[in-house]
Amino acid sequence: MEEQITALPRPELIQMADVVAREKGIDKEEVIIAMEQAIQKAGRSKYGAEHDVRAFIDRRTGAIKLARYIEIVEDGAVENEVTQIELSTARKKDKDAEAGHYIVDPLPPIDFGRIAAQTAKQVIVQKVREAERIRQFEEYQDKIGEVLNGIVKRIEIGNVIVDLGKAEALLRRDELIARETFRVGDRVRAYVTDVREEQRGPQIFLSRTCPEFMAKLFTQEVPEIYDGIIEIKAVARDPGSRAKIAVISHDSSIDPVGACVGMRGSRVQAVVNELQGEKIDIIEWTPDIAAFVVHALAPAAVLKVILDEETKHIEVVVSEDQLSLAIGRRGQNVRLASQLSGWYIDIITEAEEAETRQKEMARRSALFIDALDIEDVMAHLLVAEGFNTLEDIAYVPLNELSEIEGFDEELATELQNRAKNYLEVKNKEDKSRYKELGVTAELAATEGLTPSMLVALGEAGVKTKDDFADLASDELLEIVGSENMTKGKADKLIMKARESWFAEEDAKAASAASATTTEKEEALADA
Repeated sequence: MEEQITALPRPELIQMADVVAREKGIDKEEVIIAMEQAIQKAGRSKYGAEHDVRAFIDRRTGAIKLARYIEIVEDGAVENEVTQIELSTARKKDKDAEAGHYIVDPLPPIDFGRIAAQTAKQVIVQKVREAERIRQFEEYQDKIGEVLNGIVKRIEIGNVIVDLGKAEALLRRDELIARETFRVGDRVRAYVTDVREEQRGPQIFLSRTCPEFMAKLFTQEVPEIYDGIIEIKAVARDPGSRAKIAVISHDSSIDPVGACVGMRGSRVQAVVNELQGEKIDIIEWTPDIAAFVVHALAPAAVLKVILDEETKHIEVVVSEDQLSLAIGRRGQNVRLASQLSGWYIDIITEAEEAETRQKEMARRSALFIDALDIEDVMAHLLVAEGFNTLEDIAYVPLNELSEIEGFDEELATELQNRAKNYLEVKNKEDKSRYKELGVTAELAATEGLTPSMLVALGEAGVKTKDDFADLASDELLEIVGSENMTKGKADKLIMKARESWFAEEDAKAASAASATTTEKEEALADA
């Protein structure tokens, strides 16, 4: 229940709230609430901190109402005699009193002294600052991923503090382009990477080195990108030195590269100037990864590309005179092309590629000559036709062998039978050998490991599933041969072997939790 509390109008309070709200860019209601809390604090200082003293400001007239609130509780439920009263006692004062309501005792207006006024001012300032911080956080949280303009306010140990108008932002030294310097009062553009709510207020983090900054600059300079006609597919940067950007046009009549360059290079030059002279290669994106990598390595001329889609590895063959151009200064060109495409790029010369190919052909030919008991001419012919392993010959459809020039169905059948017989004998020998080496049946049952691989593992001291799980993928490839297994498959096999470790850890954790619960139950029973 409440009693009417009368007070004199004070329109200057409402005017003050209006002024503060406009200056700080916050809601007037938040300022008035801060004032109420300040008056409330001063009231408790005067009438006793133990009392539930509340203050109200009339939003229209500015009149201040101060009152003490006493909660009505059920008989016998009083916990604090100062702020609570039993229902039977309250009904002696008011027969309509109900539990959960309040008895409101109006208090005379406060004559603010110097200390009380100072306390009230501190509360108001603190509350206004908190409201301002919340407003800043909410406003700039929505600006993550945008480019903002600001003025350098101060520099602290190489870090630049930027005044954004309504808030300050931090541009760390490692987010500045190499060799660029700023002075107090300089204008600066930067990309908002993050906004965090910390104890001292919202912290806004900026960057001028991230790839997204360059993408946003192109979006501002090229209307076709802003309108969605041209799309930026990827960006790779070596801040302050060089960058590559891949673009694609969704309108066949518009050249994406030409649109980004602009008339006489005006558009790309505006971005270059903002990035302190960073050289930018604009590349047309294509879903054909081989063609895209060739474009990304420009201006180097590429002769051949060899793809491994499982490992996302691409081997690029160039002539000797193009090698340094393809690699770039300190590997910059190939590194940026790799970042842009998302593939690992290996640059080799034509001579190196020919030497590697010859060695591989010699190795495969020797295997076929030895295993199939054929002449070297026939072995070279099989390799040239793309047969890499004995399994390829043993299990390929017969017509693919018989259609080779100089072969017939009878010869193809004979070669397949020899390949199958050799593999059968070899598998028996390998099984016997890996058992002699002590390789466990559990490891031998691992799907994806052939008997010859198990022999190699046993000779390397890898004999149990735990030994296998303890390997790194590079170690496994070195043991079984990278020509027999890809890195992706090696990773999968090792992770599969480690599943038992994770299961054991989960079981131990569950057992420990169960034991702890049992101990607690026993302790409670004893108590």
